[in-house]
Amino acid sequence: MKGTETKLQDCWVIEPDVYEDERGFFFEGFNADKFKSITGVDFSPKQLNQSGSIRGVLRGLHFQNEPKAQAKLVSCAEGELLDVAVDLRKDSPTYRDSFAVKLSEDNKKQLFLPRGFAHGFVVLSEYAKLMYLVDQVYSPEHDAGIAYNDPDLNISWVLPTDEIILSTKDQHLKNLSETPINF
Repeated sequence: MKGTETKLQDCWVIEPDVYEDERGFFFEGFNADKFKSITGVDFSPKQLNQSGSIRGVLRGLHFQNEPKAQAKLVSCAEGELLDVAVDLRKDSPTYRDSFAVKLSEDNKKQLFLPRGFAHGFVVLSEYAKLMYLVDQVYSPEHDAGIAYNDPDLNISWVLPTDEIILSTKDQHLKNLSETPINF
């Protein structure tokens, strides 16, 4: 397993060691000891989430406020997607900065987002299946989000706007400057 810290403080791209032969492949999707030795983070997942989406679906930018903020380890089990992290920690040197990485079933990369980050993704292939471990269970009363197209964040989602498909909930998210954040 190899880890590379992104331009966002405490946010990591994880690349597992993949063993392939004529039968297929094997890799450890998560190993707490190796993860901590690479990142210095003691990540203890409490819930595994999965979503399947067609091309153009954009989910995000989502987060949970304290005391139920979540750290996430995100991976793409099928297809390809652009995964985006936004640092919402006001005391962070990378506050309001974003980072994007393509995750796919082929590259098997993962993105680790610490607590205090918003997360979103857009599907680039015809279909994609996203899986992510979180260290807090889902809490509807702490659920929050930011508009994917907030001009102050200036995130490039790769796909043209007319190809993006949003849920009703995500269509009503407000810009960062209008969103209550508690970290």
